[in-house]
Amino acid sequence: MRLILALTLASFAGCTSFPELEAAQTPGIQSAAYPRLLPLDTLLTEEGDPRATPEAMGDLAARVARLRARADRLRGPVIDSGTRSRMARGVVEG
Repeated sequence: MRLILALTLASFAGCTSFPELEAAQTPGIQSAAYPRLLPLDTLLTEEGDPRATPEAMGDLAARVARLRARADRLRGPVIDSGTRSRMARGVVEG
């Protein structure tokens, strides 16, 4: 019975419609040239103009700050002290 249910659900998953990928493309991407392929050694040793703009670096720094603040909030206690003391007392059946 479980096998039949699993196969039925799997067959429904095959009927899912996917979003149009072409709609997500940036205009002009179809006519854009492919990027140059370079050896990794060249990329690691190549010195030149930075590839990130100051605006992109500002956005990246802001995102890093938001992620660090979120991580700091997640480091706090998961269970508040009132709940922790109730749990420590245990379950009392009456």
